[in-house]
Amino acid sequence: MTNVPFDAVWAAIPYPAIVLNRDDEILSANSTAEVFCGTSAKQMVGRKLSRFTGEDSALLDAVQQTRRGTVSVVQHEVEMSWTDRVVRLNSIHAAPLQDDDGTVLILMHPRGVAEKMDRSMNYRSAARSVTGMAAMLAHEIRNPLAGISGAAQLLAMNLDDADRELTDLINDETKRIGNLVERVEQFGDLRPALREPVNIHDVLDRSKRAAQAGFAAHVRFIETYDPSLPPVVGDSDQLMQVFQNLLKNAAEAVPKVGGTVQIRTSFRPGLKLSLSGQRSESLPLQITIVDNGPGIPEGLMADIFDPFVSTKTNGSGLGLSLVSKIVADHGGLIECDSMPGRTQFQLLLPIWQGPLPVTDDAPAQDAASSEEGAL
Repeated sequence: MTNVPFDAVWAAIPYPAIVLNRDDEILSANSTAEVFCGTSAKQMVGRKLSRFTGEDSALLDAVQQTRRGTVSVVQHEVEMSWTDRVVRLNSIHAAPLQDDDGTVLILMHPRGVAEKMDRSMNYRSAARSVTGMAAMLAHEIRNPLAGISGAAQLLAMNLDDADRELTDLINDETKRIGNLVERVEQFGDLRPALREPVNIHDVLDRSKRAAQAGFAAHVRFIETYDPSLPPVVGDSDQLMQVFQNLLKNAAEAVPKVGGTVQIRTSFRPGLKLSLSGQRSESLPLQITIVDNGPGIPEGLMADIFDPFVSTKTNGSGLGLSLVSKIVADHGGLIECDSMPGRTQFQLLLPIWQGPLPVTDDAPAQDAASSEEGAL
């Protein structure tokens, strides 16, 4: 029988895994745990588990039960958080490694990766279902709107100032409806997304700069970029539309004073999306946008990517649905977690596998992380 190195087995475990000593200090954490916890193994090793989970953590309770009975303990559907990350449901498995030294292995089974994939596919179907309605709206509404607007302009030529206010109101409302139709009409574009190598940091930087110049002037942005990320596959203009939508929602959600939006990029190996024809696509590139707004109401969380669902009083409910469609057209996934004081959108996208185009002035991928201010 071939001897397999322990390190190889440890790294291959598909679930977050942590080893504790008898003092509840972390001895080791695998790479999946680093991704799950958003913390490197170097930052975890030697520190007590309670520093990251709190003293009353369900993890610590499972560890104590294991030591008392020297048997494995399994807890399902447990709410757990790690430092400032969103509370998530997990199944926890704690088992003693040595009966006499108090060393415990913890396996965490996050609920929801497959569930979120299925939900993302449902979002894609929901967004696609709007395309037929978009074509109808464009044809059936645009022509009457043009007639109404033209008639209002003709009337205004022979009215006094008081009555002209009414025709101005008609024009304003027809423009508003026209803008809404334009947004819905974007769902009718069935052309495949452009597939070319895109520097994701360049797209994020342009989106952030545009936001700072307008709707997000009051927001403090905090950026943490992985400088080693390869290019993503896609259309830079469509991806910019995605990030501008997400940044606009975040900017409108955060307080006018003290509002912060974090933008993070990282590499997340191992996650694959099954496609038709027995194909699959790896989605290792991760972009996370986090705001400190009040959060999304629990009753809307399951439907926020559906068309015409909005948390805003005057919202059209099309922004996130369009985001979902564009991300899906790029072969990616989008997830959302929210709690009071923290809402996180996470995008998973495929990376460019072919040769990079050679140009004299091609910008290099960002080589440094930047952080404006501190939390």
